[in-house]
Amino acid sequence: MHNKIDIFNMKAILEFDLDNPDDKQAHLRCVKSFDMACVLFELEKNLKTTLLHITDNISEIEGVDKTIEEIDTLFEIHNINMDELINLKK
Repeated sequence: MHNKIDIFNMKAILEFDLDNPDDKQAHLRCVKSFDMACVLFELEKNLKTTLLHITDNISEIEGVDKTIEEIDTLFEIHNINMDELINLKK
């Protein structure tokens, strides 16, 4: 007899002792992680567009391009997929 694993009903329960400073910090990191992902998404995807609306200075735009390339490299190094975190519908 084979055991059937229902991968769609997986659950994880995280417990924190909020009286413990280390646990309190870990809890805050968990509950604010989506907010941080949203900020990183804005930096990666929208910073250049925003800058194009406020400047015609090519060197500033090129600087932003280099910065975004570095951000993308860091995402790759740390195996961060922003589309997966933000859950964009395509």
